[in-house]
Amino acid sequence: MGILSALRLVKNEPDTLKNQYAPAIMNSVYGVSSFSEYGVGYDGAAIDLMSALQVPTVSKCSQLICGTIAGIPLELINKKTGARLGLPLWCEQPDIRQPRSVTISYTVQSLLFFQVAYWEVLSTYSDDGRPARFAWVQNNRVTPKLNMRGTEVEYYTVDNEVRPMSGIGSLITFQSLQPSVLATGGRTIRAALDLEKAAAIAAQTPIASGFIKNSGADLPEAQVQGILAAWKAARNSRGTAFLTSTLDYQTASFSPKDMMYGEAKSDLSTEICRLMNVPAYMASSDANKSQTYQNILEARKDFYAYSLAPYVCAIEDRLSMNDITNSANVVRFASDTTFLRADASSRLAAIEKMLALNLITLDQAKAMEQLTPEGAAS
Repeated sequence: MGILSALRLVKNEPDTLKNQYAPAIMNSVYGVSSFSEYGVGYDGAAIDLMSALQVPTVSKCSQLICGTIAGIPLELINKKTGARLGLPLWCEQPDIRQPRSVTISYTVQSLLFFQVAYWEVLSTYSDDGRPARFAWVQNNRVTPKLNMRGTEVEYYTVDNEVRPMSGIGSLITFQSLQPSVLATGGRTIRAALDLEKAAAIAAQTPIASGFIKNSGADLPEAQVQGILAAWKAARNSRGTAFLTSTLDYQTASFSPKDMMYGEAKSDLSTEICRLMNVPAYMASSDANKSQTYQNILEARKDFYAYSLAPYVCAIEDRLSMNDITNSANVVRFASDTTFLRADASSRLAAIEKMLALNLITLDQAKAMEQLTPEGAAS
């Protein structure tokens, strides 16, 4: 049987495919598991996704990365010929309940903030057992069961229910190429939140914060609280204050201008852009950055290469693995014909040169511009 199996004259197991092996734990050096819902803030205080997204720059960078990738369609390409093939249903709509762009956007968000994303297998093809439909699973619903050393995943639970490692109900995992934002930038994001809170308190205070000094007899606690409440209410309704001869108001804080809230916000905004690997001018964090028409065209290439490519690569490579896609084909984002598509004049100039060199036919040139051989728009 061993010789026959090696020659593939007999089968050792049924003609079905199993999902990937459970991934190894790659980020223990950072002290926060990729499967954790939180990152590290001041003194080890955790920061969650919703709190992080309350920082405008974090929200803007997340929208740029997730929204841009979600808007690029998927394509299936033959490795040998490079031909574009017909898409399986899950490439056009992984989750039957929502558009493809929504599933991809939340997948990228999970990779960005948690370093791992999960798709649940909802159905499989009967001929080869490969997945036919998926559903994105929120990270805080998934718990991995690790081995004794914490280096390998033995199985997963979703909502405290053990899931199989293959077939319907199993999880497809996407691993990010870099540590999560919540793990590496928790301190920076927490500082931005604290600054927003300080600025909000300053904005809510009609006058500079301070204290009321009593030079007369000591007052009971209840009367002190009454004076403070009346002072606050009066300052919210009028600008003129009145105190008795024994009470004196003294300021004990700096103005927002003195505190340099604006400069601190700008600096933290730029730091967050560095953290999330997004050009500062794209998040309006660099007021001195000027853009011309020419370098705006090149900016997309830079943004794709340095900001989007790690997440694009993680998704493409996972969807191209043999348990999902036939090993003769690969799944790719059609970025060259969408997000990175050159302007019309540049494309036509390149096509004209290829026609002059007899590298392509007229029909092929029309196909490159999505025109039928008759010249009508397709």
